[in-house]
Amino acid sequence: MAFQALIQTMTAFNDVHDALCELAEEKKQVLIHNDVERLTQIVAKENKLIKQLGELDQQRLKVIGEFLMEKGYKPNPKVTVSDLTKIIFNMEEKKTLLALQKQLLGTIRKLREMNQLNQQLIEHSLSFIDYSLDLIVGPPDDEAFYHKPQHNARGNNKRLGIFDTRA
Repeated sequence: MAFQALIQTMTAFNDVHDALCELAEEKKQVLIHNDVERLTQIVAKENKLIKQLGELDQQRLKVIGEFLMEKGYKPNPKVTVSDLTKIIFNMEEKKTLLALQKQLLGTIRKLREMNQLNQQLIEHSLSFIDYSLDLIVGPPDDEAFYHKPQHNARGNNKRLGIFDTRA
């Protein structure tokens, strides 16, 4: 009984991670096309799925505890799926659990790679924005400290960029 609940929980974990992968792919396209409104919607969906993962993790702890008690062991929240396979002697159950573990690890690896790519896209976008601002306003100078005004040949203060930052 507890084994089926464990299988259902592992399957649900994989389903949520698959949904996160789909959102990561969609997020990549949104970042490329600079659709901020759609990006906000995706982030909201991601937050819901992450909350769901937290709930599934609590359920996983409960199910593992029940499974261990069913097998005559003391419940331990630090037990991993690899640890569980050592106490499962039914080969079909062991194969099922290992297959689900492998599938989940593959999905998590794929999600991690997609998130790294999206992070790079965001960093490139921020670099471009910073570069664009430098072109418009001029490079940042050390205005935090007082400097004696320097005058050029006509006596005007030196200005960088299009905007007068003293205003």
